[in-house]
Formats: sequence, structure tokens, C-alpha cells
Amino acid sequence: MTGTERQAPPSGTVAPFEPLLDIQLQLLIRLLEAEPRSSLPITLHIPGGLVHGDLITQQAWKADWAQSVRQLGGRGAQLLAEFPETVDRSLDEVIGKEAPEHLPRWIHLRDATLAGAEGPFTVPAWRGRLADVSGWSLTRPK
Repeated sequence: MTGTERQAPPSGTVAPFEPLLDIQLQLLIRLLEAEPRSSLPITLHIPGGLVHGDLITQQAWKADWAQSVRQLGGRGAQLLAEFPETVDRSLDEVIGKEAPEHLPRWIHLRDATLAGAEGPFTVPAWRGRLADVSGWSLTRPK
């Protein structure tokens, strides 16, 4: 057996469950990373309803997050604005930058409109789990 094959868990143990992610959506996100300033209009179906906005890279989302939090002002805004970057740096220290590249598990939108039971509202920067996306289209509602 090679080191890349998976063995079945021992009898009586629970194997971790990993939801099936849409490989095409994952590769589309990866494609965007080749041109970090690019974006695509997208509509996603998620458990709470629909969300639509501009699909962006994680780096662009972190910049948008920081800008929107700084606009809130008040004590702690600067610390909170740097939170996503701080988390990424900490993960790099723990995991190491040499860790193999994996397909994305998160999706990031700019100027996202969420349309659910509470009615639509817009947020400047939105992040969601790809595991929660059950359908998508490269369009926005008119």
C-alpha cells in the first residue's frame, strides 16, 4: 500500500464526514486567483435563500472586510479590521506555507445581497462555506 491510499477506519469508529463540494465552483474560484483584481457576477442558492454579488478572491475579501470594519469606527475597529489577516498568518505558522494547495472551501462575495425570509439586505463583504452552496449561476437577478 502506498502512502496516498486511505484505509478504512477500524471497526466501531466513526469516519469523519466531508460534504461533497462542487468541483466546478471550486475551480472557478481558483481561476479567479490567477487574476486577483477580477470578479464575476454570481447568484448562489444557500440554506437561508439566495445570495448574489460579485465573486472575488479571498485576498480581495480581506481588503473589503478591513475597509468596511474601519468605517464602523470606535474602539477595536482597527484590531477587528486586521482579524482575517491575523488568522491567516497564524495558520501559516502552524501549518506552514509549504502545505499542499487545496481546493477552496469558502466563497467570497463583494456587495452581496442576501434574499431570505427576512427580506433582502446588502453587505459589503460576504464569506460563506462552499458546502452550503446547493446551486449557482454566473448572473445576478434583475
